[in-house]
Amino acid sequence: MAAGTRGEDGARRPDEACGAEDDTEELPSVVVSPPRPETGGPAPAPVPTEGPARPQDVAVAGIALVNDLLDTAERTAARGAPGPIAPPPAPVPAPPPVPAPARTAPPPTEPRPEPHPQPHRAEGRVPSRRIPSADPDLVERRGRSFSGWAAALLAVLALAGCAALLWWHALIPERAVRAAGLPLAPDHGPMRLWEWALVACGGVVALLALGGITRGRAGSAWVLSLFGRYRGSVRRTGLVWINPMVLRRRVDVRLRHWRSEPMPAVDAAGVQLRVVVLVVWRVKDTARALLAVNDHEAYLREQVEAAMARVLSQLPADAFHEDTPTLRDAEAVGDALTKTLSADCRPVGIEVFSAQPTRIEYAPEVAAAMRRSQLAALDAKHRDTVLTSVIDAVDETIHRLTSRGLVELDDYERRALVRDLTIAFYTSRGSAPAET
Repeated sequence: MAAGTRGEDGARRPDEACGAEDDTEELPSVVVSPPRPETGGPAPAPVPTEGPARPQDVAVAGIALVNDLLDTAERTAARGAPGPIAPPPAPVPAPPPVPAPARTAPPPTEPRPEPHPQPHRAEGRVPSRRIPSADPDLVERRGRSFSGWAAALLAVLALAGCAALLWWHALIPERAVRAAGLPLAPDHGPMRLWEWALVACGGVVALLALGGITRGRAGSAWVLSLFGRYRGSVRRTGLVWINPMVLRRRVDVRLRHWRSEPMPAVDAAGVQLRVVVLVVWRVKDTARALLAVNDHEAYLREQVEAAMARVLSQLPADAFHEDTPTLRDAEAVGDALTKTLSADCRPVGIEVFSAQPTRIEYAPEVAAAMRRSQLAALDAKHRDTVLTSVIDAVDETIHRLTSRGLVELDDYERRALVRDLTIAFYTSRGSAPAET
């Protein structure tokens, strides 16, 4: 009999291809092994049967298989894993599509105006900006120079050697020889070529030695350049020899000061001012001062005006009704102006020691109005001071009268006494300056 197939429940059922046969026919030996569960655990051990399979054995094996499947399903449900695969549900027919409502455009809204950014201005601080950079290769270095006295001695020796050679060959006129007090030399024949070369070399040496002699002065320096290239600076004093082939330009390195004319400016409130500035400076790097800028003195004057405009625009000239920093603080304004000007002039080799405003005044067109404002502020301050002193005097007077038991005052009498004392004290103190 052909082997039958097993269903999902593990029971044996006959194959459709087999005919109907006797149930008592001997069955082959089978090994029943339950399928591996989906959890991936080990499958239970198979149940071997020896000999011909009996109906009782098949039933026992089926019951064991069902128990194992139930245990596996319980363990899977306890761990939250999916159990046996259930048959797919019957498809549910989809509801008919509902037409979507037509979209209506939202009402137009007016664009909200963006706020204008307000300029940020720091109190008493110069805003950061880009400072001009200097050429790193253009730095002052020592130029070649020698003692002028040694050059003069070399020139004398070269001329003396040339004259002696010419006198030896009797090439110097007789009158010049007698004027020099020298004896007439015998004729030694014409000069050879190498002797003429010596005379020419001696003349060139004397010419170069005398042409390079110059005078170095204290407080000045020579800036040397050859074919447009910087060749160094010479700060030696006295008689100095410098190569006559190079171009020499003198630069003043002394400590100098410059007092400006009244320059226009504005303060933080936009009030026009006239400012006079005193600058103390000197040239620190001669190479940059002469070669990095067209005119370092004109550059300094322009930078003083620009730095003054930047610094003075950070603070008001006067604060009549509030206690804030003003341009009347000459030390703070001078420090800020010196720091700004030093940073601007450093790339051109100028060292600024001090830049102080010596006079800050209002422009003529606004001087009268600002004077009236200043007098009004001073008058208001004076009145406030007088009123404060009067109130203190009245309070002290009433306190002494009542504390010593001289008078007993009710509320009405106290108010009347305060009024009378205030009028009397204020009148006497307000009229005192006019009487004097």
